[in-house]
Amino acid sequence: MSNEEMVTSVPAAGVMEASKAMLQKQLYAIFTKPVNGMGPVFDNLEAHLEFQVGLERDGIMFAAGPMWSDDEQSWEGEGMVVVRAASRQEAIAIAERDPMHASGARSFHVRPWLINEGTITVRLDYSSQTFTLA
Repeated sequence: MSNEEMVTSVPAAGVMEASKAMLQKQLYAIFTKPVNGMGPVFDNLEAHLEFQVGLERDGIMFAAGPMWSDDEQSWEGEGMVVVRAASRQEAIAIAERDPMHASGARSFHVRPWLINEGTITVRLDYSSQTFTLA
């Protein structure tokens, strides 16, 4: 394929058609990063985590957590939150309510994320009444 023929974008409808037999679960990834160093991040961390737990309890949060530096040795204040929402605008409204963003400690960007493939394994041991995620 020549550079003139290189496709750089595909309409969403084309992706949906190509993956019609897959899960096609629409979620939204909120990428968040510090605006002015780590001080404001730590100042808002407790309220942020309480907010996150509320999203989890209400069934809005799919997953969340810090993003390590590329060498996996430190945290520079970045994170990702994946939420269930009816639209990107609703996901933005959720992110705006986060005390970390409302205070200006972090900025965020929301990207729609379509889950098609993957797996989760849960092991439940009846005798000890414990479970493990694999």
